[in-house]
Amino acid sequence: MADQKSVVFLGSINMDVILRIARLPKPGETIAMTDFHTAGGGKGANQAVASARSEAITSFVGRVGADEYGKTMLNLLQTSGINTDNIKVDSKSVTGQAFILLQKSGQNSIIINGGANQKIKKQDIFDAKEKIAAADFAVSQFEVSMERIEEFFIAAKDAGVKTILNPAPAKKATQKLLGLTDLIVPNEIEAQELTGVKITDETSAKKAAVLLADKGIANVVITLGSLGAYCYTPTFKKLIPAFKVKVLDTTGAGDTFIGALCSVLENDLGNIREAVVYASRAASLAVQHLGAIPSIPMKKQIMKR
Repeated sequence: MADQKSVVFLGSINMDVILRIARLPKPGETIAMTDFHTAGGGKGANQAVASARSEAITSFVGRVGADEYGKTMLNLLQTSGINTDNIKVDSKSVTGQAFILLQKSGQNSIIINGGANQKIKKQDIFDAKEKIAAADFAVSQFEVSMERIEEFFIAAKDAGVKTILNPAPAKKATQKLLGLTDLIVPNEIEAQELTGVKITDETSAKKAAVLLADKGIANVVITLGSLGAYCYTPTFKKLIPAFKVKVLDTTGAGDTFIGALCSVLENDLGNIREAVVYASRAASLAVQHLGAIPSIPMKKQIMKR
């Protein structure tokens, strides 16, 4: 895992508006929040920052609005060491926003306003072809158009670049997109959406992974929260337990896992076990802090644990 990886992301850039509450309100009920703050987020941005903080060469394809949130997010990504040459400023859209209801238990519920993330064009993918071709991995999620992800993965495949799909938030994927995916990394809810299998343990995780493999995806990692992560590849099939920590906020934990994973993964995925352990360690550090991007650890913190 010594050589520096290069990762290109197509994805969402959001400003997270975090409302801390004791619990979710019941229908018709009004409750008070205990705290309110904003933080950088969006699944794409979170994963890219996690990749960069684990010292991968990281670039991004996406859009922000011509507003203060857009300026803030561009600056945040740039200061995190991410190449933003292929992030366009959309004068007709607002920057994506996520309203996060964070409960005392550490669980969260999220409401998304896609904004500029939904305005990415085919030309944006074409304009990023050099960055895509220079990468070891091309990574995307479901907070941007599936059609754009397909185009992004086709460009990656044409350049001999491995593709990683995080099918989040949970929704059905086209068979075309699944066929373009080298590694899929869903959580248990997203895996259930794609396979119909309710995942509660290693046995059900394996059943879902086999069904995903049957759809043409050779490599599957299903994240299972406190249970760990189930790996299913041609050479490695096993549940890797999670690190036991006190959870403060799960926001961005899955994104931290994916960004950290692709920063150390070998091109042939031969070190999948070691990479998943590293990614799990990164996610276990992230859940001990508030917010998505603010909680993502640096490589030296992950290695020290």
